[in-house]
Amino acid sequence: MPYDKKAVHFGGGNIGRGFVAEFLHNSGYEVVFVDVMDALIDTLQKTPKYTVTEIGEDGERTFTIDHYRAINSKHEMPKVVEEIASADVVTCAVGPNILKFVAEPVAKAIEARTLDYPLAVIACENAINATTTWRGFIEKYIEEKLNKDTLKTIDQRARFANSAIDRIVPQQDADAGMNVKIEKFFEWCVERKPFENGGKQPAIEGVHFVDDLEPYIERKLFTVNTSHATAAYYGHNRGVACIHEVLEDKELHDIVRAAVKETAVLIVDKHGISKEEQDDYVEKIVKRISNPTLKDNVERVGRAPLRKLSRKERFIGPAAQLVERGHKVDALLGAIEMAFRFQNVEGDDESAELAKILKENSAEDVVAKVTGLEKDHPLFNQIVPIVNKVQKQGNGQAAL
Repeated sequence: MPYDKKAVHFGGGNIGRGFVAEFLHNSGYEVVFVDVMDALIDTLQKTPKYTVTEIGEDGERTFTIDHYRAINSKHEMPKVVEEIASADVVTCAVGPNILKFVAEPVAKAIEARTLDYPLAVIACENAINATTTWRGFIEKYIEEKLNKDTLKTIDQRARFANSAIDRIVPQQDADAGMNVKIEKFFEWCVERKPFENGGKQPAIEGVHFVDDLEPYIERKLFTVNTSHATAAYYGHNRGVACIHEVLEDKELHDIVRAAVKETAVLIVDKHGISKEEQDDYVEKIVKRISNPTLKDNVERVGRAPLRKLSRKERFIGPAAQLVERGHKVDALLGAIEMAFRFQNVEGDDESAELAKILKENSAEDVVAKVTGLEKDHPLFNQIVPIVNKVQKQGNGQAAL
């Protein structure tokens, strides 16, 4: 296969190597991985190829990823800027909280770009409008540190498209190295409009370009991520090790299903998706996360509770909109309680920070600080007693 296109990807983790790079590689792009993890970059540089194994109920399929390079942005920032400035596409899968840290090289590359078509900038994060967030950090860097006039011609230099990604990457084998196991099912939707009027829509096989991304983002975030996190937090609270084991428990299975039945009401109400279509989607998702071949640890799935309890995320986002529409959110409130109980989990800094916030603040201040809800929002006073209960009981097992 000729590799006549180049994509720079921030994040050499499992999503980057096993999802984004797979699509780019199979579409004829040379992939340049960028990361700050010394060991990861060193290993990628010494490993000329790795395998991606797709797992499904009908078995496995393994194929090879090669023709890539890796750069450590901590030590070779000018080289990273040079690569982005001459690339067709730049993507990232670093976590929404890290977007501000990967703005500098993109900003510098946009200023330095001399190609006669714009760079395609696409964030691949589990967050609503992550590319817009990334763009904000990039433009702020240009305005504060570079030539402000670059912003006047930014549309000629770069086009920013939000995306929605859906693919489960389970816990990896201890001896996997750079190899990645990943779910066969995937969905990667990208906005079409930013590439109109002089833009260059990237040719990436498997990407679904859409006119309105919000239904896809919210359907995915409020179904896949809500169900996955609900299972993780209830599982952690009950001492269950893996997600599929949570779903094997009928009581917990029904609790997870109840949460995404509530979010389904929002998806149908707001986006005009038929009830039958959304019900089918819910069933597909519950079946996916129940698959024992996608074995995943509840603590890994539940990590970063502060982000997952934030205003536009998988719990507060749909619950707030449902309450505004006059719907009940009992199952989501239960999941929110379990998320607040996810404290001081080994290896997860946010769970330790959550415990500290709960210890040092009133219930009202915790809700405001963690969820971002306004005090006059109808959901606010439904969460305050939950937080108060968690503060009094600690993070032990809750009575259901």
